[in-house]
Order: sequence, then C-alpha cells, then structure tokens
Amino acid sequence: MKNRIFGTALALVMVVALIGGAVSCAPKPEVEPIVLGAPLSMGFVDGWDGARGIELAVEEINAKGGVNVAGVMRPFKVEVMDTRDLEPGVPVSESLLVVEKLILDKKVDFIVGGPVRSEAALAVMDILSKHKTVSILSTGVLTPAYHARVAEEYDKYKYSFRITSDIVWLIGETIAILEDIRAKQGYDKVYIMVQDVAHARKAGEIVEAGLEGKGWNILESDIYPTGSTDYSIGLLKAKDAGAQILFIWMDMPESAIVMKQWYDMQVPALPIGFIRAAQEPGFWEATEGKGEYAVSAFVNAGNAPSEATPWTMEFVRAYEKKFGLEPEGYGTSTSYMVVYTLKDAIERAGSLDADAVIAALEKTDLMGVYGRIRFDPKSHQIINSYDPAEGAVGLWAQWQAGERVGIFPPKVAIGTLKFPPWME
Repeated sequence: MKNRIFGTALALVMVVALIGGAVSCAPKPEVEPIVLGAPLSMGFVDGWDGARGIELAVEEINAKGGVNVAGVMRPFKVEVMDTRDLEPGVPVSESLLVVEKLILDKKVDFIVGGPVRSEAALAVMDILSKHKTVSILSTGVLTPAYHARVAEEYDKYKYSFRITSDIVWLIGETIAILEDIRAKQGYDKVYIMVQDVAHARKAGEIVEAGLEGKGWNILESDIYPTGSTDYSIGLLKAKDAGAQILFIWMDMPESAIVMKQWYDMQVPALPIGFIRAAQEPGFWEATEGKGEYAVSAFVNAGNAPSEATPWTMEFVRAYEKKFGLEPEGYGTSTSYMVVYTLKDAIERAGSLDADAVIAALEKTDLMGVYGRIRFDPKSHQIINSYDPAEGAVGLWAQWQAGERVGIFPPKVAIGTLKFPPWME
C-alpha cells in the first residue's frame, strides 16, 4: 500500500513538474504597442526632419524597455503618412483624410508631428476633437491662431498641443537679436528682402514696424516671387543705400542664391533672418562656401549645435550617428522631444486615456533638448524663454568656417557673431 501511495504521489509530482515546465516554456503574450500617428509632408525637409526626430526618440525609448503604463512596459510604434500639405495645389482636405485614416484604420493612440502647414493643422483640430485624440504639433505651423483657438474653446480643442514656437515669439527674437547687434556695433540701417508668400510678407511688415518703433532706419523692402533666381538688383540697391543689416525672410531653397550673390558682390551688410537654405547642413556645399557669415533662425535649440542643456549635444551627436548628418530644418529637436514628452505624460497618467494624458501634459515640467518643457494649461502652447532653465529656447546660428555655430540667445551660444572682412 505504501509503495502504491508513494508511486501515485511521485506521478503527481512529475505531472505538475511537466505542466509547470510547459507553462514556463510557453511564449509570453506580446505587449500591445502604443501607436503614434505622424501626418507629415514627406516630400519636404520640414516633414522628413520631423519623422527622423520621432524615429530616433522611439528607437531610444524602446531600447530601454518602452513606456511604463501602470506597471506594464509597452513599446512605441510609429505610423508615418504623407499629408503632402506643403506641396503647391494640394488641398487641406488631403490632410484631413490622412489624419482620419491614421485614427480609424491604423488605430493610432496619439497624433504627433504635423500636419506641417498652418491651414491644414487648423482644419485637423476638428478631427482631433471629434475622435477625442490627443495631438502634439512639433514642426511647421507657426500661426498663433492654433493655440488661441484652444484657449477660446478649451473643451472642444483641449486635445491639441504645440511643443514648438510660434511666429509671435520668433519675431520677438528677431527684434531682440537685431537690437543686440545695434547695441554692440551701432548698426541701425536695414534693407528687407522677403519671399512673396503670406507668412514672409507679414513677418517683413511686423519686423519693419517693430524696428521703426525702436528708431531703426528702414531703407527699403523688396518682395520676391517664390522660385526667384536673381537678387542682384536688390542687393545692389542695399549696397548703394549703405545697408548694414540685410534682413531676409525666405523659406525657399533659392535663398542659397541670395547668399552666393551677396558674397560675390561683397555687400557690406550682415545677412540675417529666416533663411531656409541656411538651416540645412548642406548649405555650405550648396553655396560653395559663400554662405559664410549668414545668420538664420532655427526656431528651437538643438536644430543646430548649441549648449541649451546637457541633452542638446547628446541629441545632435545621436542624430548625426544615425542619419549621417547634423539635425536638419527647424522641426527636428522638437519632434524628438515630442515622443519623450508624451512618454513622461503617459507614465504620470498611468493610462492612455485622453483626459488623463491631457491633465498630465498640462502639468509637464521636463528638462529637454532645448530647455524646460512646460505648456500653458489654458492654450497648450509651449512656454518659451531666453533662459533654458525657465522654458523652451530658440536658436540663431551663424555659418562660420563650414559649421553652424549657435550665437543667440547668450545662454545657449557656443560662439560669437562674426562679420565679413568687407564690413570691417
């Protein structure tokens, strides 16, 4: 009897052990990813720079285990779709269709990045409200109307956030850097050259009025059609008028031609402004080195080398290692930080629920690549500052000896402003 009982017990132990072994060897169920939808205009640098920034951040976060959602580690997954919203003639409805497809077909949890064009982003706000989908813009969309709409109709548009600067802050920076140059150099004569598109014309008008109000001498303001390839007449007029500052606001690649002609004519005026071509790492080669001394806004620190925070140059080096060049355009560092900011908010919320994540985003206080990341809780606009310890910081960089060197604001600069020898 004892032997029989012992044998039965032994058999039970073996069965339990086998079952336990089978259970331990069974594959663990896959954790469902957090899906990010990125509607971007992929035919333009303002689209692909955002996609690359997002991709880099997702890769880094997933390599460290992903996002802690109430104790469960979940990876990010990105769905990029081309809105074509920066292409001439493409209607805003294209962006609406893309965002709806991301939400309904791709089942994304959040929208990040774009759309890039202001009109498209404004139209998409209603789609986000309809589907109760949280979105954080990180490239393009400089219009102040975006966050003004959130503040005016919070309950409807509370799903919309923006982690990059708007045109009001950017123009304020423009006047600040020009005033800094006047204080140090005594320059007060400016010649304005802008592209014939709404945002550039408006920027030219506001900067002109702002500088006149501070006593600057505005010599003339020229407007050039998109795609213009000859700027010699305007440059000659600036030279003859004794311009000391050549203020340029152009987002077309032909702005590289302005710099080549400026160099060849040795116009004794410092070129500074929103010079789209000068934001690119390939600008030096494109101008055959004649882009030396060009100063451009980069909207946010991290889009070119600077010392905004300890994270800034880590990001620049990581981007260069992965993509073979330094950050491009003006939406790269912001698109990178949008993923880390969303991770931080999800972990604090402990949920993917829209209202919970919105509440967490409104309480965000995170030191990032371009300074302290905080949102205005009423408008959901990033809080800007000239001090990275207080807010998101912009960047103005100058081309010096083939490198983009951050020169303004002072708290993030890694170099000082230089002038061409024909101005000395």
